[in-house]
Amino acid sequence: MKNKLLLTGDSLQNQISYYLIMLLLVTLPFDKFYSQTAFICFAVHTLIHLRCKDLDGLWNIRNLALISVFLITLISLTYTHFFNLGLDELTRLLLVLLIPVFFAINPFNFSKYRDRLLLVFSVVCVGCVLFLYTCAFRRIIYFHLPLKSIFSDTFVNHHFSAPLGIHATFFSLQVAIALVNLLLLAIKETKWLYRCLCAAGMLFLTAGIVQLGSKAILVALVLTVVLAIPILTLRGRARLRFALISAALSAMVIGGALKAKSFKERYVAELKTDFSQNTSTNESADPRLVRWQTAAEIVYKRPILGYGSGAELPLLMDAYFQKKLYSSYLFKLNAHNQYITFLITSGIVGLLFYLCTLGFGFATAYIRHDVMLMTFILLITTVSISESLLNAEKSVYFYALFFSFLVYALPRKTMAKGDTKTQYFFNQRATKSANSPSF
Repeated sequence: MKNKLLLTGDSLQNQISYYLIMLLLVTLPFDKFYSQTAFICFAVHTLIHLRCKDLDGLWNIRNLALISVFLITLISLTYTHFFNLGLDELTRLLLVLLIPVFFAINPFNFSKYRDRLLLVFSVVCVGCVLFLYTCAFRRIIYFHLPLKSIFSDTFVNHHFSAPLGIHATFFSLQVAIALVNLLLLAIKETKWLYRCLCAAGMLFLTAGIVQLGSKAILVALVLTVVLAIPILTLRGRARLRFALISAALSAMVIGGALKAKSFKERYVAELKTDFSQNTSTNESADPRLVRWQTAAEIVYKRPILGYGSGAELPLLMDAYFQKKLYSSYLFKLNAHNQYITFLITSGIVGLLFYLCTLGFGFATAYIRHDVMLMTFILLITTVSISESLLNAEKSVYFYALFFSFLVYALPRKTMAKGDTKTQYFFNQRATKSANSPSF
């Protein structure tokens, strides 16, 4: 926070790249038109300054992992019986291919400006949460409702995120990234003013996370603050102390939220419903477990390669109707599980590709002790259990942008002469342990 956020002091080309990448990040919570426009500008700027040597960074394992989801969908398009739907799915995933490619051929030093860009993104997320609370309280005042109605169903989950026009879980992904970033800044900063500002931002973002009501996001955040941060950044007693304090604070936040009836309904009652096999309730959607079982029966018939891109929804619609899951049929609900979605469309082969991609992210974050990348992968892994994450454009944009940005923004380090990769790995761990802060 000591550095200026808007003046990079770099070449004109890199300054323009810096502002365009900033636009890619800050437009993420808003309508996809702004995000697409920002990316088009970044792509055109990159192509204008493209040189032959910039193409050298295209062909590597890193980029293969980043674009693997697109490649899986492209391959499964070749044998689908639903070609038009598969083509729509491939088009939706086009950013998964384009963002890593343009990041690879742009000479911009992502790691140098990573902290600045993440701070700007965090500030925007805080502003968005404050905006949503402002909208909620305006409605409360206008309709003369008691202030405690902010904790009612009327202002939780999708009702809370509605003014931004974004899915509550997908916005929660962004808020969670911003929250962890501010937490890391608060740990690093020495000046109390900056720490207080970070704490205030974290307070608003934590309230926003609870209000948005995503159970998967809450689980990922608890894993991050209780396990990932102390393991990757601290050592000895400081690690244990941080983990215990984080666990206690997490329990207090969750316990306090569950005192409100609407939050208890959202986090506990709905979780029980999701894992129930009772379809005779008056819920607007059939339990997730029942839909997963229905999808599993479809997968069982073609487990290796699946049915091809675009096959998920048509096959599920037929199965829903046959099993009298009329609510799921009328609302045209997908599997709401990214792992099952891959099993249906590209089989075990496609699922293994996706798991290897997540494994690449976990391994990279662990080896480089990168908390932000670990947070991102934990978020994607947990949300993939409850949502078909890559079936919506905003979540695809989040996945492609942050995965590419965090991988390309890793600090650039090289092996010493004569070191093997194993020696380099342990040397990096020793260096990190020696330099880690004592909490």
